[in-house]
This record gives sequence, C-alpha cells and structure tokens, in this order.
Amino acid sequence: MAPPVRNTVDRLDRPSAYFNHRQKRRRTNDDEDEPQQPQADPLANATTLYVGNLSFFTTEEQIYELFSKCGEIKRLVMGLDRFNKTPCGFCFVEYYTHEDALDCMKFIGGTKLDERVIRTDLDPGFEEGRQYGRGKSGGQVRDEYRDDYDEGRGGLGRAVQLEREARDRENRDARESRDSQDRGHLR
Repeated sequence: MAPPVRNTVDRLDRPSAYFNHRQKRRRTNDDEDEPQQPQADPLANATTLYVGNLSFFTTEEQIYELFSKCGEIKRLVMGLDRFNKTPCGFCFVEYYTHEDALDCMKFIGGTKLDERVIRTDLDPGFEEGRQYGRGKSGGQVRDEYRDDYDEGRGGLGRAVQLEREARDRENRDARESRDSQDRGHLR
C-alpha cells in the first residue's frame, strides 16, 4: 500500500480567517442544542477578493492596473476611514469568475505594491458598509495597536500616538507648573 500523499501547498479556496471568525460570532446558544448541519462553502464560487496591507497612498488606478492582469475586474471598492473618508489600507476586488479570483490569489498575493507586501484573501462578497474601517479612530483595527513607525500606513499606530501625545502633554504641564513656581520665587 502506498503512503498517503501530502500536499505541500495550502488550498487557495479555503475559508478565510475573517469568515471563520464571523461564523463563530453569529452562533448562539440555541444553535448548540440543534444538530450541526454541514454548511455549503460560501467561498467555493467566490469572485471577490479582500486585499490588505495596502499603503494609504495607493490609488485605485494602481490597484486596477495590477489586478486586471489576472482577469477582467467587475468592481473595485477602496476601504475608507469611517470618519475622514480617506483610504485606510484595504480594498475589495470583484472579478467576473471564481477562476480569475483564484489566479489573482496565486499570482498577485504576496507581491509588492508601493513597497508593501499585499495580502489577498477570498471574500464571500462585498456588502455596503464593509468599505469603512472598523477601528475606534475610523481606520483599520490593526493600525490602532501598531507600535512601530510605518510611513505607508500613516506613521505611528493610533493608540501609540495618543499615548505619546498624552505623555508629552503631561510633561509640558509639569514643566509649565515648575516654571510658574520658579517665577514666583524670583520676585
């Protein structure tokens, strides 16, 4: 009997981490009492790709130029900051066929665009409202907690930036308080 063959490459049409997390969140305690029925894979015929880790300065034209090499693009939706309506580092690319979307994941996922390695993931489909960032500051959640300086994604992470601003404000207030006390002693 021949040994089982192992794949060296992961399937491209596997469910995305985003989709799995969303499905777990939607389950309720009532669903646990009922027997689990196998669900049809929503990504089996998905034609939409989520594209992440884009520079904030990447334009729709650049994305269209790169992604149209894998097939005809039906629609391109840029991810926007919820409050400022400026690009926030992701987009959705919708193709006409599932094969074009898989080709794109194969050939373009992991390549560089604007000096950044982009991530591609199959998506169950774009719905209105998903083009906006879900972070507290309006952008992406992952940018809120980044502690390094990333010029392509707006500099410091929002949480780190607010923390530094608060520390600078405290230092300035302490310095002003010291200076006002020193002036009082000089008179």
